[in-house]
Order: sequence, then C-alpha cells, then structure tokens
Amino acid sequence: MSSTSVDYLRDELLTQETIDLISSLPKVKGWLVSEVCQFQGYWYTQAILQGLLLCQKRFEAKDSDIILVTNPKSGTTWLKALVFALLNRHKFPVPSSGNHPLLVTNPHLLVPFLEGVYYESPDFDFLGLPTPRLMNTHIPYPSLPESVKSSSCKIVYCCRNPKDMFVSLWHFGKKLAPKETADYPIEKAVEAFCEGKFIGGPFWDHILEYWYASRENPDKVMFVTYEDLKKQTGVEIKRIAEFLGCGFIEEGQVEEIVKLCSFESLSNLEVNREGKLPNGIETKSFFRKGEIGGWRDTLSESLAAEIDRTIEDKFQDSGLKFSS
Repeated sequence: MSSTSVDYLRDELLTQETIDLISSLPKVKGWLVSEVCQFQGYWYTQAILQGLLLCQKRFEAKDSDIILVTNPKSGTTWLKALVFALLNRHKFPVPSSGNHPLLVTNPHLLVPFLEGVYYESPDFDFLGLPTPRLMNTHIPYPSLPESVKSSSCKIVYCCRNPKDMFVSLWHFGKKLAPKETADYPIEKAVEAFCEGKFIGGPFWDHILEYWYASRENPDKVMFVTYEDLKKQTGVEIKRIAEFLGCGFIEEGQVEEIVKLCSFESLSNLEVNREGKLPNGIETKSFFRKGEIGGWRDTLSESLAAEIDRTIEDKFQDSGLKFSS
C-alpha cells in the first residue's frame, strides 16, 4: 500500500499552523511513517498531531459523554463494539434479526475517533451525535481537551500487555507502511518502542497516567485490561455498565453482547472482511488474532526480554501488573 493511500500517513491536509509547529519539534525517523515528531512528551505522525491540535482547540465535552481510550492496537475495535452494543441494547436489542448496526457497519464508523475525525473532517458535527455521545481517542491524559478533564464525562481506558500491543502494531503497520520504511527491522522497532520513540509512545507514560487517574478519580476514569476482557468478558461488561450508569443489565443480554462482539463474530462479517474505512484502511486490518500472548509467534526470546526489562523498569512502583 502506498504512503498516499491512507489518510493518517499523508500530509496533504496539514494547515500552515501545524507545518510551522512541526518545524520546531524534535523528530526521529520512523517505521510506519518515515518520520514522527514529539509534542507534549509523545510521538505522533504529522496528521494525527494536527488532529490532536484541532481537538484540543475545538472539542467541548458534555457531562454525559463517554470516551474510550487506548494505546494503538490495545483492543480499540473490540472495546468500541462492546460499549456500543451495551449503550444501545434497548434501541438495538441482541440477538437481533440481522439489522444490528454492528452486523453491517465496522465499529470504527459507529464510534468516532476524535483526533482522526478532526484531521480528516475538521468540521464534523459532534453535536449531532446521539446522547450519550460515544467517542474514542488515543490522546494521552495530560493532552486531553480541558473540557474533558473538567467535565463529568466518563473515560474507559483499556490497557494491553505491551508485548502483545507491540506485535499487533507491528503486523498492522506491515500492511500500511510506505515503501521507504517497509523493510524496517523488527529489532530497531523494538528498540524504538522501548525508548518511547514510537507512534503514541512512550507507552508506559500513556498507560500510567490513566492508571493513576483511575485510582485518584474512580468515578470518572475506569481502567480495564484487554486480558480481563478476554478472560471474563461478561464480568467486565457488567463493571463497565455499572461505571457508566447504564442501569440493570440482564445476564442473557450480557451473553448476547459477548457473542455479538466476539472476535470470531466480528471478524467473519462481510463488512469486516471486504470493507474499507473512508481513510482507505481495509477493515480486515483490524482483525488479526486477538489473542493473549500472541507475541510469542513474532518476538524472539531476546526481543521479548528487552520489552520485559522496560516493563519492569517503568512499572515497578506503580502497582500495575501485566498478565501474559
């Protein structure tokens, strides 16, 4: 796939303000893109940086908003499907007669990606979304729009074992990387990941800022893990429902939501096998394996150990543990 076929890998839509800012920022050569730049402590593609800037300036959160947050490739697609189905279980009951939105529409089109929307469609009408507005973002906690932090909106953060997160992003990127970075060695990618100089990195700061926010303000920020969602999906759905104030949810409803949103169900739908998003990404790119511990198929022992050392160093005093 060429570097101009996916919107967030190109720079045709950059404003002069963003171009001027980028010229003053630290930059490193990248892999998914040829270059990433550092802003407010994190590394971004130029397009996503512009989306972030516009989001910070324009987005006004409502107290009723629900914002799903992840690091890239940490269960974003699945979390969107689960929470969309949960919030809309009365409007779109499950099991359905085949007309449930998730059966015919990719989750990314049902739950807007804040910084992506602001890059691709800066005049998108967020006020037109039904209440409660459901959105997602990869924005680090300190860089969220001020209205998000000051309002009573709810944040659900999903964290994934960093080794699985890296491997998922590695394979995702192999499908999208432009020709000039397609041969980027995985050893260099792991090195950049562990140095924090990776798209969305440093991963440890991103995770820990939401982790601490969830402990300091548990009524506003809920922290869940991809691994718990996989091992006990129904239990976690009920926790999320309680956190969001969704009211009582019947056990049968939980089971049907779990079934509807399972990896097997979503990945086999035509819309997720044959479709494309408006930015050119094939929907099948978001469904690889969805496994816990899938990193073992890709990482050598030495590369896994390199990430483990980084995890041990960065998370040792946090109280946060990763299951594998």
